[in-house]
Amino acid sequence: MTGAQTVPQDIAAAVDAARPRLGRLASPLVFFPTIGSTNDAAAALAAEGAVVIAGAQTAGRGRRGREWFSPASSGLYVSVVLAPARSVDALRATMLLTLAAGVAIAEGLHASAGVSVDLKWPNDVHASNRKLAGILAEASRDLVVVGYGINLSAAAYPSDLRDRVTSIEAERGVPAARAPVLVETLAALRRRYDDLVEGRFDAILDAWRQRAPSACGARVSWRDATGAKSGTTAGIDDRGALLVETAGGVERIVGGEVEWC
Repeated sequence: MTGAQTVPQDIAAAVDAARPRLGRLASPLVFFPTIGSTNDAAAALAAEGAVVIAGAQTAGRGRRGREWFSPASSGLYVSVVLAPARSVDALRATMLLTLAAGVAIAEGLHASAGVSVDLKWPNDVHASNRKLAGILAEASRDLVVVGYGINLSAAAYPSDLRDRVTSIEAERGVPAARAPVLVETLAALRRRYDDLVEGRFDAILDAWRQRAPSACGARVSWRDATGAKSGTTAGIDDRGALLVETAGGVERIVGGEVEWC
């Protein structure tokens, strides 16, 4: 691919050592020193198991088109091409993919850096009540590209982010090496992807619920076609929708913007 370079030695060696744990993931493995968006590059590859890594992104994005701040030497920016349609229940697997990725990121962060995190529906990873990582799943033909960004070290965050984000370095007090974090998050993602493909949906849901305290008892507000609404979170259902207790009964939120009060 245009602009791709040889995978850095630290990453190549770590991936080679972990190959038995990665299954079909990271085949191929593509590295860009700088790219607009790893998700776009991964979508262009259109091959299940392909992994794209970047040293920096100039057009990284989160949900609803928001920019994902992706400076050089401060984060891990990864996109993985998956095929949830291969699952015994393709629709349910696709709906649970973002939650499965969140569980995998949490497991990988704990294994590689000893950092414990909370998951916030649908796709945020928090430590110390600040955002440490984010996930964006985007459909690409019959595949899904799962992109994730993890803040490894402190950066000169824009003023609107400074009080809302954290990094592994800030949580541990020492910098985080990118290769172990990459390998452990990919290995965990492989395990959870296998769960999806083989229909072990309860394993994913149970693991997500254990790591998401805000999914029950938190105040939220949102808007739908009928106007502004608010209520108290009451967990998630078996397809990953957020359940919210309101004055009119339990609402099921599948997408859209939720504000946490």
